[in-house]
Amino acid sequence: MINSFTGEYYFLSNFYMAPVSYNGWDYTNNEAAFQAQKTKNRRLKFQLFSQASPSEAKAAGRKIDLRSDWEEVKDKVMYEIVLAKFTQNPDLKEKLLATGDEYLEEGNTWGDTIWGTVDGVGENRLGKILMRVRDELNET
Repeated sequence: MINSFTGEYYFLSNFYMAPVSYNGWDYTNNEAAFQAQKTKNRRLKFQLFSQASPSEAKAAGRKIDLRSDWEEVKDKVMYEIVLAKFTQNPDLKEKLLATGDEYLEEGNTWGDTIWGTVDGVGENRLGKILMRVRDELNET
């Protein structure tokens, strides 16, 4: 099991700096791409997120008004952005595939039990999405 997206597995983190294009917009990392989808305001997407670091994007995402359907679409959005990261960056695709059939769990200390786990407790949505993407990439 890979239970921390740090060190040699930092590339699995949404905070890893890897360019990604999503819905016609370019971002410097997955966190910025994800946080930008919380709004439908094109100006905010450009001003706040297109060149934001992961930390800046996360902070900005906490301050904007959420689109009305965010709770319904956020898992799908995360999946699409993770898929984009690993299909648009061949070196990262190879690293993801090299994790084989290891269980991927975003163990963290910042209290995120939705996208990851704390002390093994949580939904681990990001880890599950990564494993789904890995399985799909293995099939191609």
